[in-house]
Amino acid sequence: MPELPEVETVRRGLQPAMEGARIGDVELRRPDLRFPLPEGMKASLEGRRIVALGRRAKYLTVELDDRSVLVCHLGMSGSFRIETDDEATMPGGFHHARGKLAAHDHVVFHLARTDGAACRVIYNDPRRFGFMFLTDRNGMAEHPHLKNLGLEPTGNALDGAALARMLAGRRTPLKAALLDQSAIAGLGNIYVCEALWRAGLSPKRAAGTLVRRDGTPTQRCIRLADAIRAVIADAIAAGGSSLRDYMQADGTLGYFQHSFAVYDREGEICRSDGCGGTIRRIVQSGRSTFYCPACQK
Repeated sequence: MPELPEVETVRRGLQPAMEGARIGDVELRRPDLRFPLPEGMKASLEGRRIVALGRRAKYLTVELDDRSVLVCHLGMSGSFRIETDDEATMPGGFHHARGKLAAHDHVVFHLARTDGAACRVIYNDPRRFGFMFLTDRNGMAEHPHLKNLGLEPTGNALDGAALARMLAGRRTPLKAALLDQSAIAGLGNIYVCEALWRAGLSPKRAAGTLVRRDGTPTQRCIRLADAIRAVIADAIAAGGSSLRDYMQADGTLGYFQHSFAVYDREGEICRSDGCGGTIRRIVQSGRSTFYCPACQK
């Protein structure tokens, strides 16, 4: 499933084509994705102007001029493609390959852009685990899919004190606690592994051990909060820079052009200076965890 930096990269790639554009025809080539497409979706969108393109956790939000919002989740294999008469681009360039066959183009938005040009934004999803729904701007935060999401792992809101409040008294393994979307929204498996490595913390340690008895954060907790924000920011920056290097619609551009420190590196030497440990893979809650037992305690 795409992680937050991938979704943010998609948002940034779609933004120039979509923000300010007027939606013309909307082609719904099937009635459902993971869930049925919203009733009246075509009529609700056609003729509307796109005011802003945003993101909440791993959801893309398309805000319209009537205060309605189309919310899109890419699922495991969903992607957007921008087409003009001359070229096609696929914002995101995911770690795992995206679909390329037109048979999996399920939703097509025909747009009139602010520069007078026309384009098509196409949602492709071979496995159809993605979904879309309509809500309104005032009620978006209370929508069932969004209301239980926690803090974004970007910006200064996620600091040591905030993380301590999330982890206090929890005996669950630290990695599992960080994957709780009601605590930190959009933080996924890859970047939890990477942040724990940066902070020098074992994914197996009890989450509550990072918090003092009076509820204040330990230095480990502060270090982890800093590492989470930093690894997400670095990944978004890497994705943002790759936007200048669009490949064509086959999506061959790799999003993760930086090297992971631990993720998917089982059996390799730890990259921490002077460590010399070997990256190990374990399974926690059905998910692969990569870490260095020598330097992550």
